[in-house]
Amino acid sequence: MSVDRILDLRTVVTDLARDGLISQEDANLVLGSNRSREESLLHPLTYIGQQKLPNRKLPGKHLDELMLTDWMAEKSKLPLFHIDPMKVPVAEASEVMGYQFAKRHGLLCVGVNREAVTIAVTQPWVRDWENQLAQTVRQVIKTVVCVPSDIEKYRVEFYSLASSVSRAESGGTKSSGVGNFEQLLELGSLKDPEANDQHIVNIVDWLLQYAFDQRASDIHIEPRREISRMRFRIDGVLHSIYEFPATVATAIISRLKILGRMNVAEKRKPQDGRVKTKRPDGSEAELRLSTMPTAFGEKLVMRIFDPDVLLKTFDELGLAGDDYNRWQSMVKKPHGILLVTGPTGSGKTTTLYSSLRALATDEVNVSTIEDPIEMVEDAFNQSQVQHNIDFDFAAGVRTLMRQDPDIIMVGEIRDLETAKMAVQAALTGHLVLSTLHTNDSPTAITRLLDLGIPGYLLKSTVLGIMAQRLVRTLCPHCKKEGQINEKDWESLVKPWKVAKPTKIYEPEGCLECRNTGYLGRQGIYEILMLSEKVQSHITDNCDLNALKQTAMRDGMRTLRLSGAQKVAAGMTTISEVLRVAPPPEKY
Repeated sequence: MSVDRILDLRTVVTDLARDGLISQEDANLVLGSNRSREESLLHPLTYIGQQKLPNRKLPGKHLDELMLTDWMAEKSKLPLFHIDPMKVPVAEASEVMGYQFAKRHGLLCVGVNREAVTIAVTQPWVRDWENQLAQTVRQVIKTVVCVPSDIEKYRVEFYSLASSVSRAESGGTKSSGVGNFEQLLELGSLKDPEANDQHIVNIVDWLLQYAFDQRASDIHIEPRREISRMRFRIDGVLHSIYEFPATVATAIISRLKILGRMNVAEKRKPQDGRVKTKRPDGSEAELRLSTMPTAFGEKLVMRIFDPDVLLKTFDELGLAGDDYNRWQSMVKKPHGILLVTGPTGSGKTTTLYSSLRALATDEVNVSTIEDPIEMVEDAFNQSQVQHNIDFDFAAGVRTLMRQDPDIIMVGEIRDLETAKMAVQAALTGHLVLSTLHTNDSPTAITRLLDLGIPGYLLKSTVLGIMAQRLVRTLCPHCKKEGQINEKDWESLVKPWKVAKPTKIYEPEGCLECRNTGYLGRQGIYEILMLSEKVQSHITDNCDLNALKQTAMRDGMRTLRLSGAQKVAAGMTTISEVLRVAPPPEKY
C-alpha cells in the first residue's frame, strides 16, 4: 500500500489474503459479490467485517471490524484507539475542524489538550488533509486508527450535539445565566422561551438515548455561574459527560419539566415528575424527575428505572446460597415485620419489589404505600404518599388495614407513628415489609428502640433485618488475575481470620465495559434473623455490641464478609467492597 493511496475494497482484500488472514476463495467471494448502494458506501473494513469471514490465523473466530482495524493499525504503524464518548471533549473536539471537512477526509477529533490534538482516521495512508488542518489548529497533530463505523457514528453524534448547543445558545437569551440566589428568585416566575426550540428538543433526545446507551441509572444537570455540568451515575459512580452554557441548560431543564408535566414557571420550589420514553431497542423506560433550586438555578436529577430488574432472579441480584435461604425462610412467614436497611441507592426497593412480586399470587392481597411509587407493578396495589393532604406513611398504613390486606409494604419507617402502625399491622396478622436508613442490620433494632417502640413489641413482631449494598462486578470479558494485598484482605475480613482465596481478579477495561473494568452491580447482604438468642438482647437498654456478637455466632455474616465471598468467587474486587461496605464497629 503506497502513501496517499485510498484504501478500497480490492486493496484490503488482496492484502488480507497476502497476509494469510483470509483464503483466496473468500477473497474472490467478497470481490465478486454484488453490493447494494448502501454497502458500496461503507468503509471496506466495515463491509468485510459484516461478511463474518473465518480468521485463518485464529481458527473458530470470525474477522470482525475490530480485528480488521487492529490489522490496519499494525500495517500503518499507527496506534489503535478505542473511542470512549465519555472521555472525548465534544465541544472542543468539534471546533477543531468543520463537519464537512471531517466527513470528506474520514476524520474525527477524539482528543484536545495544550500539547496536541488527536485525530482518528479511516484512511491511514492518505495524509493530504494534515497540512490544511495544521495551519488552522497550530498544534501538533497526533494520528490514530479507530474502528471506521465508530468514527462514522460518533462524527454524526458529536457534531449534531455541538451544533444544537451552539444554535440554541445563539438563538436564546444573551444573559450569562443567573448571578446569585436573589436573581434566581426574581427570575423564578419567567418561563424559558426556548424549551420547545428544535435544537433543545434534539439535545434532550440525545441526552436520554446516550444515558440508556451508557447504562446510566441517574442523570444530573447541575447549574454553575457560567456553565452547567451534566453527569451520569454508572454502576454507582458519577462520570462527567458534558458542559452546557447556562442558558442552554436552563432550556434543557425546562424541556424536561414539560415532558414530566411539571410547572415550568415555578423555579423557586422543588418539584417531582415522571417521563415515559423509549430506549434504543424499542423497550419502554420510565424516568423520575426531581428539581431543586440552587444558587445559580434549578438542579435536575433524573432516576432511570429499569423494568427488567423486577424480572431478574434473586441469584442475578446477588442474593444466593445461605443468604437466599435465610431471606426466603422469613418472607414466607404469615405475619411479622421484615426490614431492609442501607443508604439511598443501595438496592433496597429492588429487593422489596422482587420479594413482593414472588409473594403476589391470586390468593393474597399485596398493597404498598410509597413515597414516591418508584416502579409501577401490576402484581400489587400501590399508593403514593400525599403530604399536602396529610396522607403520610402512618395514615396510609392505617387505611390499608381497612383494605383486607395480607402483605403490606411501607416505603420507609421514618417516625414513631409509622413504626407503631407497622407493629400494629404485624400484631394483627399481616406481613409487613419496610426500609430503614441504618449502616448495618443490628443497628436497626436500636433505631426502632430510639423511636420509642418497646423492646417486647420488637421481639413479638420483627422477623429479621437485612442490610445491603451494591458492588460493581468485574467485566467478564476483560478481568485479569491479580495479586492479593494481605493488608487489604485483613481489612476486609477483620476482626475474623479468613483464609485468603487462591486467586483474585482485577479490572482491566475493554469496549464491553466502556474501559471501566466493571460491568453491572450485585448486592452484598447482612441478614440478621431474630432467633431466641438474639431476642434475649432486645431490651429498652439494648447492648448493641452484645447483640452483634450473638448474631454473628448465630450465623449472621457482615457486609464485608459477604463481599469477601464475592471477591473469592472472582466477581468483584477488595477495593470495591471496602468502598461501599462500612467497617465493623465492635464485635
